[in-house]
Amino acid sequence: MKIKSAEFVISNSEVSKCPDSKLPEYAFIGRSNVGKSSLINMLTNRKDLAKTSGRPGKTQLINHFLINEIWHLVDLPGYGYARVSKSSKKVFQKFITAYFEKREQMLCAFVLIDSRHAPQPIDLEFMQWLGEHQIPFCIIFTKADKMKPKALERNINDYQAKMLESWTEMPQYFVTSSSSGLGRDEVLDFIESINKGILPKQ
Repeated sequence: MKIKSAEFVISNSEVSKCPDSKLPEYAFIGRSNVGKSSLINMLTNRKDLAKTSGRPGKTQLINHFLINEIWHLVDLPGYGYARVSKSSKKVFQKFITAYFEKREQMLCAFVLIDSRHAPQPIDLEFMQWLGEHQIPFCIIFTKADKMKPKALERNINDYQAKMLESWTEMPQYFVTSSSSGLGRDEVLDFIESINKGILPKQ
């Protein structure tokens, strides 16, 4: 897929105020400071479409971007910091939960995972929640350029082993680097393959 246009549409904290369209949506979400804004900028080939910040938790709203005038990329807030209470980990922000439960045109969520770290309980809990609510999702392993290939492969294998303790199979996943562009074509082609099945031919 070639990105011909990418424009900001709206930010809000209420699902009822999301764009009133039936265009397919793809949501990007992850733990704070996982590199989400950088990934979105890399995918859309825009330097500052999504605001980047060294401060975790910068994204606080549901942000819609219109891509190629035919689908929405949705930038969602991170679902928590590493240092939060157990009760907080289990209670995601209300509007994130509402978004996934009510937004029928959301076709796939991309859960971002920092490839440098061992499986984190908060990530596993969130994916478990998605699975229990039958919300389709894929995994995107970010910051692959920060590791040597063997270490990266080992970490992903560890993650797969952990996921298979409670899942019958590993969800589809992508390995990315916002610096090198690794994984960009694979993610966009995946989105395009879904769109082709539901959108009229352009």
